[in-house]
Amino acid sequence: MKFTFQDYISIKLHKTDLNLTSYIKAKLEPYNLAPEQNLIMMLLWEEDGLSQHQLVNKLDKDKTNIARMSSSLEKKGFITRSNCSNDRRSVKLFLTPCGKKLGEEIIPIAEAFNEVVCKGLSKEDLQHMEKLLDKMNKNVQELL
Repeated sequence: MKFTFQDYISIKLHKTDLNLTSYIKAKLEPYNLAPEQNLIMMLLWEEDGLSQHQLVNKLDKDKTNIARMSSSLEKKGFITRSNCSNDRRSVKLFLTPCGKKLGEEIIPIAEAFNEVVCKGLSKEDLQHMEKLLDKMNKNVQELL
């Protein structure tokens, strides 16, 4: 059976990702925050003082990417980076007062966005979708 362009689930996922990213990018732009940087900030608002290594693992990003984004967030005044006293190679990220205040504005935007995205989906729908996405990710990872 030959698939048409619209039959590929990867195309549908990509289109959805583009729509989600485009929307959140527009919402974050007034705050001088890129969507990728927002992922780091969301984790720090949840647990301040994470190491760059922890962020690499949680976000499944490479070390260089996390270091670059961290540097940018530091230049913007949202975080400070500090070497760990017991391991000089390890760098921890801490929110500045400006970064904490930013969370007071961004978290409600993220929560409202999540509500819009999940509108009409039951808890069971979301759990099922998460399982399906996990399966798809595992399938692709097996190819890498």
